[in-house]
Amino acid sequence: MLASEVIQRIKDYCGGIGFDTGVPIDEATTRDKILYGDPDQECTGIVTCLWANADVIERARELGANLIIAHEALFWNHGDHQDFIAETKTYLAKKQLLDEWGGVVWRCHDYIHSRVPIDTDGAMVDGIFYGLAWKLGWLDYRIGDVAMDLDFKIPAIKGIDLARELVKKLGLNGTRLIGDSQAVVSRVHVPMHIMGVAPDDNRETVYADEQDVDCLMTMEFVDFTTSEFVRDAGMLDQGKCAITIGHFNLEEPGMEYMPTWIPAALGCDEIQASFVPMGDTYQYIVAD
Repeated sequence: MLASEVIQRIKDYCGGIGFDTGVPIDEATTRDKILYGDPDQECTGIVTCLWANADVIERARELGANLIIAHEALFWNHGDHQDFIAETKTYLAKKQLLDEWGGVVWRCHDYIHSRVPIDTDGAMVDGIFYGLAWKLGWLDYRIGDVAMDLDFKIPAIKGIDLARELVKKLGLNGTRLIGDSQAVVSRVHVPMHIMGVAPDDNRETVYADEQDVDCLMTMEFVDFTTSEFVRDAGMLDQGKCAITIGHFNLEEPGMEYMPTWIPAALGCDEIQASFVPMGDTYQYIVAD
């Protein structure tokens, strides 16, 4: 099976409705492009990853896989524009690594978010956030819109203990906690990007208040708006905290889960699909 055929079968397996638009994915504007290589070559193996960093590419070569399916961009910007970075040393080194490997990199962002029939009852769910719930062992704790898997009711636990549990389960180097570390939390929400800019962040602040969210488990979380709200809420004995996982760290379990459903998408199990972790985005230097 050609790499291009693998890609098309995975697209066909997904729902194909834009998670942020509600309309069919437009092939002219989708993020899901072939980012590197010739797709008209026989697929010798698949590596899934959150981001195809240099270590992931090296590992794909070691595994004999010539198709990397990544969730995020290859060359460090939205749309993978290469013109303004084409002479940078890091770009040239990564391009050389890709050329030596000789495979294909395809970004699967919009399609995996557009729902995949992988839930236990066959329901269509967001393939990324379902993977997060699976990784954490929280599939039975999902509430609200389970197609998105952004809301959970977990057994009560202190915020600091939940942070430690997340570090262990997600294989992180550490995490940051904002608010009341001793708060007993149960209602957990995964917000979208909290960038410190209204009105979107205001909606997350109001949501956390109205839905009695005890803990925000965040991707981007800058030091304004909702972050300030959580810290004040903690100081005012309202039992709230936020645990900052990071965008890539939080979404990676979805790509870890992807190889479990690729055989169904392809209609065969002849092509080996493996997940390769990118490693924690962050390193932590703590005070003595």
